[in-house]
Amino acid sequence: MDIVLLTLGNTIDKTFFGFDFAIFEFFGKIQCGFLNIVAKIFTAFGDEAFVIPMIIVGVVLMLFKKTRKYGFALFFAIIVGTLVTNVVVKPMALRIRPYNTLQAYTDYMGWYNFAGALSESDYSFPSGHTTAAFEMATAMFLVFRSNGKKKICWIFPVIAVFTMCSRVYLMVHYPTDVLCGMIVGILAGVIGYFLMKLCMKLIADVKPFKWIDKIDLGKVKFLSWTAGKGGAIVIAVVVVAMFCVSFIPALSEGGDSAVRCAYNAEYNCYNEAKLDDEKYPAINGERYCKIHWKQLSGVQE
Repeated sequence: MDIVLLTLGNTIDKTFFGFDFAIFEFFGKIQCGFLNIVAKIFTAFGDEAFVIPMIIVGVVLMLFKKTRKYGFALFFAIIVGTLVTNVVVKPMALRIRPYNTLQAYTDYMGWYNFAGALSESDYSFPSGHTTAAFEMATAMFLVFRSNGKKKICWIFPVIAVFTMCSRVYLMVHYPTDVLCGMIVGILAGVIGYFLMKLCMKLIADVKPFKWIDKIDLGKVKFLSWTAGKGGAIVIAVVVVAMFCVSFIPALSEGGDSAVRCAYNAEYNCYNEAKLDDEKYPAINGERYCKIHWKQLSGVQE
């Protein structure tokens, strides 16, 4: 079974090699120090250090009647996108990261190193960062647009597009990885939006669910200020704070400071080694990425 699945990742590599490398070449030619920083800013919008706390934000928004739609849509979109990407598609495709498969191409490796030589610890297809950016962006775009905020709503897909491009610019994903991530993310966002509408209809029309409509932290005396602009400002501050937690550490990631996987059979694995994680203990004193730890330990999650 593993051989069949591995063939899928290899087939994607061979089928789209020309397209993928042409896009890599385009981004490689425009690389500069300034764009390196810009790319790291936008890639942080799809990082799990930002996305996971956004699930909590979604839950909190559900507790306020005024923002319940946003909370439901955000929560469902992230859950659906994460399950499809990490539980279904990545384990099915098993596509190896480009900085591992393209090590024989000096141009690519030069672009990869110049962009900061960042690394991940899992498979490449589809891009989880891109999926996360588009699932959140699509859900928020649809909710904001449905509430008549047609100018603000376009901010979200613009951020998602730049996040998608940043993953290719940083050379940690094939262009086909991010295109698939975009498709999965949009679908997850749309599903999240319609699940939100279903929940809101159930709360409004179905008696067993109507009690949920009575939950509104905005009516709590010391939280009454959230009904106005104060609530929007707090949400913005929280989101910016979470983004900083995701972005600031990324500035020092990669390069010589990265602890790479010890695997060196078919290639020298540049994936991030799992450190300080009880789930992935050292094997014979060596640290490995999630992929090769599972392969060498024989343990499947």
